[in-house]
Amino acid sequence: MDGEQQQLQLRNLRDFLLVYNKMTEICFSRCVSNLNYRILTMEEEQCLDSCAVKLIRSNHRLMAAYVELMPTIVQRRVMDYESKTAGLT
Repeated sequence: MDGEQQQLQLRNLRDFLLVYNKMTEICFSRCVSNLNYRILTMEEEQCLDSCAVKLIRSNHRLMAAYVELMPTIVQRRVMDYESKTAGLT
């Protein structure tokens, strides 16, 4: 495995961990209200499950939209770059 591929994998892992940590923080602050006990109440567990599912689904929808739109954005940037370089010559 070359260095560039390792860097890409580390960046992907970092991005995943950032999303996971943010999701954990959001759901914890929304759902856990009583820190006096070691175990979660049934309501807290249900809230956490619902919160996590909602955030995961929204993340999947955002990624699907990103994957769908990205080729168009890249193509537009390539065309802009080509038109700028054609104007310089």
